[in-house]
Amino acid sequence: MSRLTFGNVVKVAAVLVFLPLIAYLVLVIGAVRKDLRTALEGLLYAVTFSMAVFVLDVWGPPALLALTAMVASGVRSWHLRDLWLPARRRWWKRALAEASTVVDRARTRHTIVVAGSEHLPSSVAWVRLHADRNRRRLPGDTHRTVLQICQVLDDVIAAEQHERTADPRFEYELDAMAREYLPAVLRNYLAISPSRVHERQPDGRTPVEELTQQLWILSGQADALDASHHRRLTAELSTTGIFLRDKYGHRQPEGSDTRVL
Repeated sequence: MSRLTFGNVVKVAAVLVFLPLIAYLVLVIGAVRKDLRTALEGLLYAVTFSMAVFVLDVWGPPALLALTAMVASGVRSWHLRDLWLPARRRWWKRALAEASTVVDRARTRHTIVVAGSEHLPSSVAWVRLHADRNRRRLPGDTHRTVLQICQVLDDVIAAEQHERTADPRFEYELDAMAREYLPAVLRNYLAISPSRVHERQPDGRTPVEELTQQLWILSGQADALDASHHRRLTAELSTTGIFLRDKYGHRQPEGSDTRVL
């Protein structure tokens, strides 16, 4: 992912042009993004700078106070860069991601509900709804990743309801993914204040980095569940074919063509 986009270049250029007013930048970010906590923090820097420049003497301690507000606002603006300088994937990676998340919504599914799985679609829908509502708070492409995981889980749940694998371990992993793991990751990240998502934790990662890594793991697990379900169905079809050939294959007339066209 890269932050080198036309929009970000224009924003940085504007900041450099109005560099003496950088003390107001955090306030502007909070107001534009409708983030109350960030706006209040920016208001503190803006009021401090304004009082030091327009109310007090511009020389001596007031000048130091104004400089401190400018530096603090600049540093916090960098910490909040995901709010106003969002990263974008390279064009080839973005094209691949978009191609992998295309969904034929016109397709209708006729499913047979399996006992114990009725709640799974609603759990996935909850994750999708909260990801959409908080997409501005999700860094980088994590919003797209969450939706991609939800789509894979929806497909696996629908396939499981239509043709159950009857594997307790598979059902447990699918249930845990839809009802516990994915909702917990999203819920825990959104509970963190936006002003603290870039702070280093004792393990060395920031909440943003932790969210990105956990979603990457869950995405791989969702793909593994999907592949496992299809492997089981294919194996069952092959097993049925072996049984039918052993039991009834000798009854076919000689020279008959058994190929499927």
